Amino acid sequence: MDEVSDGSDARRPGPLAGLLVADFSRVLAGPYCTMMLADLGAEVIKVESPGGDDTRHWMPPVRDGVSTYYLSINRNKRSVALDLRNESDRAAAAELARRADILVENFKPGGLRQFGLDYASVRATNPAVIYASITGFGSGGGAHLPGYDLIVEAMSGLMSLQGDADGPPYRAGVAIFDVMSGMQTTIGVLAALDHRRRTGEGQLVEVNLLAAALAGMVNQTGAFASAGVVPHRMGNAHPSLFPYEPLPTAEGDLVIAAGNNAQFQNLCAVLGVPELAQDERFAANSGRTANRDQLRPLLTERLRQRTAAEWFDELIAAGVPCGPINTVAGGVAFAERIGLEPVVVSGAGESGVPGIRNPLRFSATAPRYDLPPPALDEHGDEIRAWLKAADPGASQHGS
Repeated sequence: MDEVSDGSDARRPGPLAGLLVADFSRVLAGPYCTMMLADLGAEVIKVESPGGDDTRHWMPPVRDGVSTYYLSINRNKRSVALDLRNESDRAAAAELARRADILVENFKPGGLRQFGLDYASVRATNPAVIYASITGFGSGGGAHLPGYDLIVEAMSGLMSLQGDADGPPYRAGVAIFDVMSGMQTTIGVLAALDHRRRTGEGQLVEVNLLAAALAGMVNQTGAFASAGVVPHRMGNAHPSLFPYEPLPTAEGDLVIAAGNNAQFQNLCAVLGVPELAQDERFAANSGRTANRDQLRPLLTERLRQRTAAEWFDELIAAGVPCGPINTVAGGVAFAERIGLEPVVVSGAGESGVPGIRNPLRFSATAPRYDLPPPALDEHGDEIRAWLKAADPGASQHGS
């Protein structure tokens, strides 16, 4: 399809310009992946059921009556509503899959086979397709399990690590494994595209939330795999470092992350207790970690003499990693203060929707923010007409 211009100044196309993505995903992991691809210039067609993506109905909060959850992961896409139980809509979906460079789906394993949209069926008509499938627990023994982030947080062991040592387990404040899975899928798609560029071959890319979770817990799952150690809840404490947690000040807590001896020495110097860095109990990280209950009150006594904001500036100047605990509003404000420009508007004029900037920065091909998140079937007529027309790019996939 021809790209839609938002009237902005001409600029170099994104690194993925010219690629067509058929987005059969919904909720978070898949849409996060396809938004990343769209930000980088790919043309993404979001295929929705007649009822729309589930997240359209996840509210509050809302902006102009639309779920902000949905808005946060669906910019730069066009929407078409297709009922896959309907023959003509199913034919349109198959044609879209035939033309696509990339197809992303997160149905239950095997759920698209009945519609002729599984990998084998799509590959038969589009052998160069990169087909990305996201599931909760894989397509083998866990295929029947529901793939919700919260369930994976529980079953992976993450919740056992979150919360106070003597308190209940907690979920993360964001669907972290959905986001990780979306990012892993994006990486897999880009790797498969490079393979296709070199060989002309498409392939199936599979990601599941549990595998992403176990990999994403890095040192915690690594401790078990390498040494048989089962990590446990420690509140905000770190199992291998100290100080590496929030500590109270005269006003507000300050997170201090002294990851090496030099940083700890600088911390002690700024706090006016340089002798602590020479104390044999605390001179090395292993000692500080083992004797954290003795060291913590000594640091806290000094920190309570000033506010978190005051300590922040002084400690940063001395090379000690630290930071106050902000609200989300405070986090965005700080990013603005240091020039990261975290909020962007997708779309132009009154239809523009504010959102968070794509974290990738390129020296030559910047992410785009051309299209606001689409209304359900907003581009349906245009897309159906295009799918019915002859495909001038037929047999040209693999570029």
